[in-house]
Amino acid sequence: MDLNFTEQEEAFRDQVRHFLADQLPTHLRDKVANGEHLSKADMEQWHSILNARGWLANHWPVAFGGPGWSAVEKFIFELECGLANAPRIVPFGLNMLGPVLIKYGTAQQQDYWLPRILDGRHWWCQGYSEPGAGSDLAAVKTTAVREGDHYLVNGQKTWTTLGQHANMIFCLVRTNREAKPQEGISFLLIDMASPGVEVRPIITLEGAHEINEVFFTDVRVPVANLVGEEHQGWTCAKYLLTYERTNIAGVGLSMAALQRLKQLAAQRSRNGRPLLEDPEFAARLARVEIDLANMQTTNLRVIAAVAGGGAPGAESSMLKICGTQIRQELTSLLRRAMGPAARVMLAPDEPETLDLGPGFASSATAQYFNNRKLSIFGGSNEIQKNIISKMILGL
Repeated sequence: MDLNFTEQEEAFRDQVRHFLADQLPTHLRDKVANGEHLSKADMEQWHSILNARGWLANHWPVAFGGPGWSAVEKFIFELECGLANAPRIVPFGLNMLGPVLIKYGTAQQQDYWLPRILDGRHWWCQGYSEPGAGSDLAAVKTTAVREGDHYLVNGQKTWTTLGQHANMIFCLVRTNREAKPQEGISFLLIDMASPGVEVRPIITLEGAHEINEVFFTDVRVPVANLVGEEHQGWTCAKYLLTYERTNIAGVGLSMAALQRLKQLAAQRSRNGRPLLEDPEFAARLARVEIDLANMQTTNLRVIAAVAGGGAPGAESSMLKICGTQIRQELTSLLRRAMGPAARVMLAPDEPETLDLGPGFASSATAQYFNNRKLSIFGGSNEIQKNIISKMILGL
């Protein structure tokens, strides 16, 4: 895909490429390229490298530690990170909570929490979904009852990504049971080391420990940890979700995956010809490449709107739908390209000399299974279509 950048933007692109070539550790590059799970230490290492360069919070205002990049520069950075197989930054503190604190937090909250997001002292996870309250977040049942200068929190969260590593969690809690569902919710910051917090693992389809259940039993949380007004947390929740959905799109990630898929398809054969020349496969590959090119344009528009002081609107739902469908199609095509060799791992009696192609291809099935979740989390794609219908079509 040809991208037309100005001379200044191309110079910035070269700067990013040189930085990635010099500073991205080889073992992290190889893990990402091969679809391997990153350890907590891996993720923290890349977080620290970007923070030291001043490029970690690239969408934050300069006053709060951002680099002051333009919309196109942000796009270029994400693109080059994807193409270089750099790890994606854990988004919960940086891309979700950070913008909420910048918009709705008090000066004291911003001064305390934002530096701790940047330097990694606080690893955040997200406490939104509950049993029976996934895409319907207004059905949240976890309660927070105020007792003096503390809230007493009881309830359960689920699908908590990387919660086993986190020391902090931001939660939607119900502070008013009598109000309409969306009017009785508050946005609360909770220390995971508090007595009464319990984390239990959920093992995903491909056998990984990525998500968790989190239980709260009489957990005491300072009232000072309330973001925004009491009972008005739905405003914070919606604002955060627009950033989450925009981040899920993963334009740079998909472009890197497309590049790797083309590489593999050129090496694999079907009926005596390169897979790239197979009509059915080539047609699907062309379709996903066209969709990805279109999504680039929308992504740039959304980034530009945010840079101008706005927040992503229905466009974030579009990006979420298109981005997840593209990523799922790419992993589906990768698995199809590998054929019988697309396994999570070799069977015990299988020879180690079996030709699996490039390293990233051997994890094709694990990636395929894991990416089934993309169209569900962050608000299912069906919910996103409802949002688009309401906000754009007025239905």
